[in-house]
Amino acid sequence: MAKIKPSLPQGTRDFGPAVMRKRNYIMQTIREAFQLFGFQPLETPAMEQLDTLTGKYGDEGDQLMFKILNNGESLNKAAAPLAASIQENIPLVRSVRLFAEKALRYDLTIPFARFVSMNQHELAMPFKRYQMQPVWRADRPQKGRYREFYQCDADVVGSDSLLNEIELLLIYDTVFNKLGLQGYELRVNNRKILSGLAELTGRPDLLTDITVAIDKLDKIGMDKVKEELQQRGLGEKEISVIENFLLISGSNDEKLTRLSELLATSPTGMKGIEEISFVLNSGLAQFKATPILDVTLARGLNYYTGMIVEVKAPATVSIGSIGGGGRYDDLTGLFGLPGISGVGISFGVDRIYDVLEQLELFPEAAQQSTKVMFLNLGDASVKVAFPLVMQLRGKGIAAELYHEAAKMDKQMKYADRRAIPYIVILGESELAENKMSIKHLTNREQKTITIAELDGFLFE
Repeated sequence: MAKIKPSLPQGTRDFGPAVMRKRNYIMQTIREAFQLFGFQPLETPAMEQLDTLTGKYGDEGDQLMFKILNNGESLNKAAAPLAASIQENIPLVRSVRLFAEKALRYDLTIPFARFVSMNQHELAMPFKRYQMQPVWRADRPQKGRYREFYQCDADVVGSDSLLNEIELLLIYDTVFNKLGLQGYELRVNNRKILSGLAELTGRPDLLTDITVAIDKLDKIGMDKVKEELQQRGLGEKEISVIENFLLISGSNDEKLTRLSELLATSPTGMKGIEEISFVLNSGLAQFKATPILDVTLARGLNYYTGMIVEVKAPATVSIGSIGGGGRYDDLTGLFGLPGISGVGISFGVDRIYDVLEQLELFPEAAQQSTKVMFLNLGDASVKVAFPLVMQLRGKGIAAELYHEAAKMDKQMKYADRRAIPYIVILGESELAENKMSIKHLTNREQKTITIAELDGFLFE
């Protein structure tokens, strides 16, 4: 049998112990913030019915969805109808559901809306949930963009209050400050303002086309955005209106004033200005990083209806967005449950990891697994060491005993490779005096204490 060289699917990665410790540090920080703000945990399946997901993310989202091929009897049953469709010259795309009835989830929001619709009578409204699971997108892999990646979402459904928007922004602020990240930006806008812009151009029917194009401004620049708008059916005069809108600058108050002048004839646009003004002018004293009104922020997903937010990484790293979200007032209506308002945010764990790694912001504790390792110096040493290992574990200190009696040099090298900061030596002389030697492998300091003193020893 030929040997196969092992490899990974493009856009996916393995995570070794050193990386996983850092990832767990990020996710635990986010989880603690979610729980601090009163959110409850939820998980949904990796796969959803294809009909649950399609049509919810726009045409581009549908194209980036990983569809799951049917297997076994279901696949055999699909073969005959497919053959008939080909014979009758029916486009192949119409037969896709014969072979793929499920898909990997594209995000966590649509599955959450499906869950709420199915469990509405068991949920106390407003329902505040957080969810931390992987999602999949058939995107072109590049730096900071993967085909399999984790999202960490927090959503509130069943409440129209704009206080929810403020609290979600504060969660971002809380997490990034706890991670020690400086220079990030909380950028906000309102989809109603963008709807007002579409009305101003006289093309409200092209709102989605306009927002999808605007959403690419950071990546492709103004000229390319104008070209795309033209390709999507907008004329020169309409594109000029959009360009003038995108060039609005100044402080938050100056932008709001300019928007109020520009969208004065649009009730929808003025409602968006009212909502974003409330968010920007309430609770600002609680923020470490003041939210910034960004009129170019569009987030080209169809389901957003109110405030939208994107968190930008510090300019010193070329990562881009590390979080985003917004309000979706009738997402559950897609599943037969109309009138349930919702708003949510998402953390991009993979990109946050890259940012913290580049800026060297991971604390030492996040890079350690075992804090203390007892050397294995024979049966007499093990007999005393094992209860002491359990004693430290009982105090929440990660400790282990080397798995076999080996040369001390081998055990020391193992501890060094594992970045274990402390080793404990219970040799013949230590045992004879009922003592132990504790060595710090970083600064090479060594102390000798009695076994009884271990309980009060500080492993800093």
